[in-house]
Amino acid sequence: MDMTQVSNILLEVFYIMLGLYMGITMVFTLKDKNHKTRIGTAMFWGILAAVFIVGKYIPSTIVGLLVVVIAVLSATKQINIGTFKQLDETFTQLKAEKLGLKIFIPSLSIAVIAMLVAQFTSFSGTVAIGISSTVTLLVTFMITKAKPKELLEDTNRMYQSMGSFTILPQLLASLGVLFTAAGVGDKISSMISGVIPSGSILAGVIAYCVGMAVFTAIMGNAFAAFSVITVGVGIPFVFAQGGDPAVCSILALTAGYCGTLLTPMAANFNVLPAALLELKDKNAVIKAQAPIALTLLAVHVVLMYTLGF
Repeated sequence: MDMTQVSNILLEVFYIMLGLYMGITMVFTLKDKNHKTRIGTAMFWGILAAVFIVGKYIPSTIVGLLVVVIAVLSATKQINIGTFKQLDETFTQLKAEKLGLKIFIPSLSIAVIAMLVAQFTSFSGTVAIGISSTVTLLVTFMITKAKPKELLEDTNRMYQSMGSFTILPQLLASLGVLFTAAGVGDKISSMISGVIPSGSILAGVIAYCVGMAVFTAIMGNAFAAFSVITVGVGIPFVFAQGGDPAVCSILALTAGYCGTLLTPMAANFNVLPAALLELKDKNAVIKAQAPIALTLLAVHVVLMYTLGF
């Protein structure tokens, strides 16, 4: 068995794990007798669980119909937060004081382990994140001495807090593929060709970086924007002028993340934290991130212009 097969098996295992977590949320929802939209919310999590666990065995047409059902449930406001077991604030405070700075170890571990796996193995980035998340979960249990039941309860709390936004990254990534197939990139290219001075590398770089940030802000996902903007701007105005595809592509992708910091469409990153922190201003997170995002975008332009050519 080669590494590609191992990688595919691991990826499938991680998808199944996510599906099981969603199935757990469905069970919690069905047991919640005080939930006003218990059936609709349980259907949402049950459908997602099925798609993640056995989606590869379900005909694509059926999966598409299930996505439509999810959309209907969301449009009719049938997906809502139920009741959770409330955390004791005194216990939480004592636990935080006892752990101290150790509380940051799990968060840092995810990034460090994923980077090491991606750097020193042939596993894809997605598999590397799955491995790092699994290892970090075990590390978290060791540090906090938490019980498995607490994992289930907190998983349910997190998923229900996210609600229908859970599926947004997958839908937006699919939207990017559809846009590319529909020729949106070519349309963007024809529009920009009349604006960018012929042969100007700097203008091409600015258009690539800013275009990624703007389109990401519209779609909420840099991966969805990447294929469209690379076809429409990157290839004709950057790569065709001698830009290094490897360097310029990765910088374009991270330039797109600057747009992620500026949009409510990136619900998991911007809207959800505001909701969890019970902030009065739903855009408070975006406003705080805006100066950093714009500064980073300018830095990306400089980096792509100096390192990509």
